[in-house]
Amino acid sequence: MKLSVLDQSPIRAGQAPDAAIRESLDLARACEAFGYHRYWLSEHHNLESVAGSAPEILAAAIAATTSRIRVGSAGVMLPHYAALKVAEQFRVLEAIAPGRIDLGVGRAPGGDGRTAFALNPNAARAADQFPAQIQELQAWTSNTPLPDKHPFRSVMAMPTGPCAPEIWVLGSSLYGAQLAAALGLPYAFAYFFTDGEGAAEAIALYRQNFRPSATLSQPYCAATIWALAAPTLAEAEYWYSSRAIAWALRGRGRFIPLPAPEDAAKIELTPPEQASLNAARARAFIGTGPDVAEKLRALGQALQLDEIAITSAAFDPATRTRGYELLAREFGLTGQGIQSAL
Repeated sequence: MKLSVLDQSPIRAGQAPDAAIRESLDLARACEAFGYHRYWLSEHHNLESVAGSAPEILAAAIAATTSRIRVGSAGVMLPHYAALKVAEQFRVLEAIAPGRIDLGVGRAPGGDGRTAFALNPNAARAADQFPAQIQELQAWTSNTPLPDKHPFRSVMAMPTGPCAPEIWVLGSSLYGAQLAAALGLPYAFAYFFTDGEGAAEAIALYRQNFRPSATLSQPYCAATIWALAAPTLAEAEYWYSSRAIAWALRGRGRFIPLPAPEDAAKIELTPPEQASLNAARARAFIGTGPDVAEKLRALGQALQLDEIAITSAAFDPATRTRGYELLAREFGLTGQGIQSAL
């Protein structure tokens, strides 16, 4: 089972949001040194909690400053954009880092309805065109002709080249699983977004209905999971408390920057919120490196995962980086940057 990274560029309380982008650049280089397989970047809009609004831009910076790790989106929210423009962006990325680019796409808005309308006034109708957009992306990114009667058959996505981005379908529902299976594409389930709800059903549906394609002969499935490892359980609990409170407040429609653990402890929750937080804690992938690795392996086996992409956050950036390093050690990744003693 491969181990990868999903980075949302989380914003810490008191931090200038643009600094979160620079922290992502640092983390990407560290995770390449640790031996992670790929580094994915998310797309969210109009949120105080995450800075990652343009994964294609950040992917370019990371691709240009790394040499081995795969880089890409998880994902581009395709209904906001013209498929041709996305294809061109990722063709440019392929020119920067040939053979290392992933194009994960989703149809969720990545923010509120008003923001989705600001991005594309026709986004609601565009979501219905999601399957057709993916097929256009497949043709344009691989320099393959569109069908004979397609109105854009004569249009090319430049620059062409010998490599093509690896296209993924992302989702947290049965829709994405069915679409990925029908198109013969790899599928990633947003496990962290639903706290695992619906994962087993969606992944099973994907595997059962998979149709081989020109680029993928058998199903390939990943899950994106929030996890944090630390040298001790107490440290993991301490840093996790920030994320737990921030996640609980989402139920109120509040997407706050990641608070310091001391400040998180001062935020009062309602009894239902506290109950939800307690339930989430019981299922959380936090603890020492060996403990978290054991939980991830167990989940991977239960869901028949080919890959896990870890998303994480901590108020202290060094703690987040150290968490990825600890898990790299436990999974025996072959990076050159893992310290001999932690």
